[in-house]
Amino acid sequence: MTHDGPDITSDLVRALVRDQHPDLADRPVRLGARGWDNQVWRLGDDLAVRLPWATEAADDLLRKEHAWLPSLAPRLPLPVPVPLRFGEPSARFARPWLITTWVPGTPADQAPVTRGAEAATALAAFLTALHQPAPPDAPIGSDRGGPLADRAEAFAGGVAATAERGLIPDPDAVLAVWHDAVTAPTWTGPPIWIHADMHPANVVTVDGTLGGVIDFGALCAGDPAYDLSAAWLLLPDDTADRFYAAYRPTADAATRRRARGWAMARALSGILIGDAGRQGRPGGKESWAAPAHAALQRLIATDSPRSATARPH
Repeated sequence: MTHDGPDITSDLVRALVRDQHPDLADRPVRLGARGWDNQVWRLGDDLAVRLPWATEAADDLLRKEHAWLPSLAPRLPLPVPVPLRFGEPSARFARPWLITTWVPGTPADQAPVTRGAEAATALAAFLTALHQPAPPDAPIGSDRGGPLADRAEAFAGGVAATAERGLIPDPDAVLAVWHDAVTAPTWTGPPIWIHADMHPANVVTVDGTLGGVIDFGALCAGDPAYDLSAAWLLLPDDTADRFYAAYRPTADAATRRRARGWAMARALSGILIGDAGRQGRPGGKESWAAPAHAALQRLIATDSPRSATARPH
């Protein structure tokens, strides 16, 4: 991850808003957060400006959010950053940018869920509302919404890297979870809208439960199992069953097995990113480590849902 572009400052953000959206120019500007691909600047109390600052792909991700999220947002039961205005590339800033609604709360990697039962119900309601068949022209997921087996090489590398650094206590148990998931039947339903990036840093909490979902840059159509993995990453121990009981349509055993495998892959990624942050390496985020380790322990301690049976909608 590189940040080779111009410095993004409050003065730059004010100038961009003044140039292209002058009716909002009198609002105060202050830094909200620096994410993986974008910076978010508060624009008054209820709006935000999102500007790409790292990968070149971030431009297309912002355009995708602007194209699709406004039509999806009204059916979602949690606050999301709805794009309201588009910022065109210009001589002042050569990349696109967005003005969105601001989602209040604290990212869950910094303020984890403590009201587990309530959060499980809220997460199930959100994903039930989002997971609807996508239109034919929707962006299709590949590395996130596609077959789990396509990630086998990357997963093996993650296991090797975490084991080599002594970051996981039982690599064989990790591999057992993965083997169970990757041998589950694949998704045969229609492509479903998925968020495709619901990890603790992209979900905010308020008073110990879910307060909103942010960063829809990975939004795509694919296997809903990828999003269902969020139950293992976000919720406290012994709440995944409550989540699955509330999610509709009821996930069959194969989907739950694939979700468990995706969760393990994402937990390993979080552990590596957290370790990189602890060592001060580029792209590292130390706050990702604790929730990732907690998820890994939950996954190892839970039996495969091979015997789960589908219930009526």
